[in-house]
Amino acid sequence: MRDTFVRTLIELAKQDKNIELITGDLGFGVLKPFWESCPNQFTNAGIAEQNMTTVAAGMALEGKTVFTYSIGNFPTIRCLEQIRNDCAYHGANVKIVCVGGGFVYGSLGMSHQATEDLAIMRALPGVVVMAPGDLVEAEEATKAITAYPGTCYLRLGRGGEKRIHDHIDNFQIGKAVPVREGERIAIFSTGAIFEEVEGAYELLTQQGYHPAVYTFPTVKPIDADTIRCCAEECELIVTCEEHNIVGGFGSAVAEVMAELPAKRATLLRIGMNDEYSILVGNQKYLREQYGMSAARIAERIVGKIDG
Repeated sequence: MRDTFVRTLIELAKQDKNIELITGDLGFGVLKPFWESCPNQFTNAGIAEQNMTTVAAGMALEGKTVFTYSIGNFPTIRCLEQIRNDCAYHGANVKIVCVGGGFVYGSLGMSHQATEDLAIMRALPGVVVMAPGDLVEAEEATKAITAYPGTCYLRLGRGGEKRIHDHIDNFQIGKAVPVREGERIAIFSTGAIFEEVEGAYELLTQQGYHPAVYTFPTVKPIDADTIRCCAEECELIVTCEEHNIVGGFGSAVAEVMAELPAKRATLLRIGMNDEYSILVGNQKYLREQYGMSAARIAERIVGKIDG
C-alpha cells in the first residue's frame, strides 16, 4: 500500500504544486521517488512529529495541501495535541498518513503497534478517517483525501497486501464497497485485515455458509446506509479490524445499529479485546494469537450464528 500511496501522490503533486509531503525522518526507501520527482515539495522534519504536525498546519493555513508521513503510532498518538489544536480545530488541509497500522511492526513491540489509532482519530470532530483494504482502495483514498478540504487520517498497511478489486467505480469518502453477495451473515472489514476476512470467507463457504462481504475504506464518516440495509436483511453482522474493538470500526458500526428503529441482525466485533499486546512477533503470528486470523474469524462466526 505504501508504494501505491507514494506513486499516486507523485502523480497528484506533479499536477498541483501546492501539495507538500513532510516525513518524520522515516520512509526514505519508499519516499525517494517523491523527493526526486518533486524536490521543492518535500520536507524532512526530523524525529520531531509534534513539530512536523504544527509545520504542516501552518503550511496548510497558507494554502498548501500537506501530507505528514510516519509509521505506527508516531504521526498520531505522539502528536495528538498538535493534530487536535493546530489541524482539526482549524479545519486545516492536513492529511496524516500512518504506514503500518495494526501489527505490521509487531516484532518491535507495543510501542510500534497501532491498535488505538482509529478510535483516537475518529473522536476528533471533523476529521475523516480512512483505512483502505487493498492497493486499489489505497490509490482511490489518496486521491479522495487530496481533494477533500480538511483534516484527514489515512491508515495504510506496509506492503504485500492482496488486491481485492480490479477497479472501483465512483469511489467516495463515506461509502462501503461490496465485495461478495451473500445471505444470513454480513462481514464488514476495514484496513489490511481483509486478507484474513477473505480466508475466513473461503472456510465458511466450505461449511455451507455464504456471507456477504463489504470492505469499509472509510471509518468516519461511516456508511450508515449499508449498515442499515444489512441490519434489516441479515441475522449477523461481523466487524473485523486490526485494532481495539473499543472505539474503533466495530464501535462505529454499533453506534449506527443502536439507533435503528428496527433491526434483525446482532453484532459480533472481532479485533483486540480492549487489551495491549504483550507478545512480540510478526503480523501473521499476532493476528493468530489475538483471534484475527482467517481460521479464528471463521470459528467465531460459526459459534455466533449457530450458538
